[in-house]
Amino acid sequence: AAEGSGAGHGMGSILREVFLGGPALMLVGSFLIGLTTGERGMARLDVFVNPVFQGALCLFLLDMGLAAARSLTDAGRPPARVLALGIALPLAGACAGYVASRLAGLAPGDSALLILLAASASYIAAPAAMRTALPEARPGVYLGLALGVAFPFNLILGLPLYALAAGAL
Repeated sequence: AAEGSGAGHGMGSILREVFLGGPALMLVGSFLIGLTTGERGMARLDVFVNPVFQGALCLFLLDMGLAAARSLTDAGRPPARVLALGIALPLAGACAGYVASRLAGLAPGDSALLILLAASASYIAAPAAMRTALPEARPGVYLGLALGVAFPFNLILGLPLYALAAGAL
């Protein structure tokens, strides 16, 4: 295998990073804490979870998106078809989430959330998988697409579109 080809990273290593990496462990840990503590635990964390955390998270992610978008131009201007992937992949995930929500018979609000989560997979798991699977890939490209294109698209246009598709609006 050529040096830097990523051939030294087997499927086990990639799956381990995707399922046991920091972001995945944080999500699973959050779900387990929520299941364990229930409404009582949520009430105790309300000030952190609702007004403070949501606002800080939104600003942090928007800042990350801007930084990633700048790194796109630093890495050399990608072709328009590459930028289009930053929108096409979240839409493909949203379509899969829509089908799954209909098959599961979810209520509109739950359906909208599943669609959004499926559309968001491109910037939750993909960067970790890319870093492990293709270490020679330029982070400015895959992070730029994930955080500079896909995230703002989902935030600005995707959320209302997914809620409309789910019947939640």
